[in-house]
Amino acid sequence: MNSKARIACATILSASVFAAPVALAQGSSDRDASGPYIKGSYGGYKSHGGDFDDSNDLYGAGLGYQFNEFFGLEANYVDFGNFGKDDTKASLKGGALVVIGRLPLSSSFGVYAKAGAFAAALDVDAFDEDETYDDVSPVVGAGVDFRITEHLSTFLEYNRYNVDIDEDDFNGQLNNDGPDFDTAQVGLKFQF
Repeated sequence: MNSKARIACATILSASVFAAPVALAQGSSDRDASGPYIKGSYGGYKSHGGDFDDSNDLYGAGLGYQFNEFFGLEANYVDFGNFGKDDTKASLKGGALVVIGRLPLSSSFGVYAKAGAFAAALDVDAFDEDETYDDVSPVVGAGVDFRITEHLSTFLEYNRYNVDIDEDDFNGQLNNDGPDFDTAQVGLKFQF
């Protein structure tokens, strides 16, 4: 992550830490554990996969519905930007639909895991060829969340994405069939 990314992450985490006493003072407020929410996130990723090894920043946005304190459904959009090496450049954007299983550890803090499908649009420019791949692949993740106010929470999560490339499209010059992405994101979620 670059210095701007580190500053943004530090700001969000600091705000969460300083808001903790306020949230704990609220105790178990009468907040309904169910309802729709929106969220935004910023983070970084590391792509693994031969010609596509790189790291960069990413941005995400999502909306979802929390059915109860244990189960939710979420749709999100993630922009990975550009990555790759000199002869192999790529850009990736996509949307995911995931189910979320959450374990509340207190009235303000919980851990969760999620799994679902990631619909990707991958543009590859390699060895003087251009190809676009529209692919659906699995996504898995895990995270922690902390309620700052009755409606606002902060979260930190890890996700794993994979996209596939047809090696034959580039005259066999690629040494892999697509990159895997390990991501770390911090963000805010507002539940209505």
